[in-house]
Amino acid sequence: MLFRSHDSRHFFLNRRRPILPGPSPRLPWPGRRSAHAGDPAFADVLDVVPAARTLLLVVHEGADVAPVRTALVTLSADGAASAPRASRGPGEPHAVEIFVHYDGPDLDEIAELTGLAPGEVVAAHTQTPWRMAFAGFAPGFAYRSGGDRRLQVPRRSEPPTSVPAGSVGLAGECSAVYPRFSPGGWQLLGHAEPILWDVARQPPALLQPGSVVRFIDADQVASP
Repeated sequence: MLFRSHDSRHFFLNRRRPILPGPSPRLPWPGRRSAHAGDPAFADVLDVVPAARTLLLVVHEGADVAPVRTALVTLSADGAASAPRASRGPGEPHAVEIFVHYDGPDLDEIAELTGLAPGEVVAAHTQTPWRMAFAGFAPGFAYRSGGDRRLQVPRRSEPPTSVPAGSVGLAGECSAVYPRFSPGGWQLLGHAEPILWDVARQPPALLQPGSVVRFIDADQVASP
């Protein structure tokens, strides 16, 4: 469903199904490819803000949104079905590698929930690439989708009030790394080494929507 906000420059695409994952490094929807191909329907689009089930489109003041609306209705009908799960498209940067120590407090619980052995959980998490779908919750908190479907697990029934920075978690179809100490209810399977959010870096976030991510077992790499 499409609807416009009180500001005429902003309108939304709302989907019943998640838009995850996306096929491009900035916008998780097929329209970016059409725009780069010179599709005039997207000529006035200034920015797109992705979320799990919505896209906020920002267009030039006074722009005719009818062509964009028509194009989005077409794309929303088959965009998610045709989008690759986490493959890298032409011209996209190489995957960002995140090294993880798989020593999380919920690793055994994840194994029980999925029916996998702990080592199989780690293999499933590392052998399938993920895609950064959108950011939320906290600066640098990136929701990654497109991983191994066997790793879909519920949130913790009793969320801790403080999750250490760098904790790697699973919830639903997504995996994420906590960029700072915060409350959180994701199932924690390890901790990551890189800094996800650094105000001294440009841009501060290590990942942008559409970035392909590969988790690496840091302990295996360190082993002789």
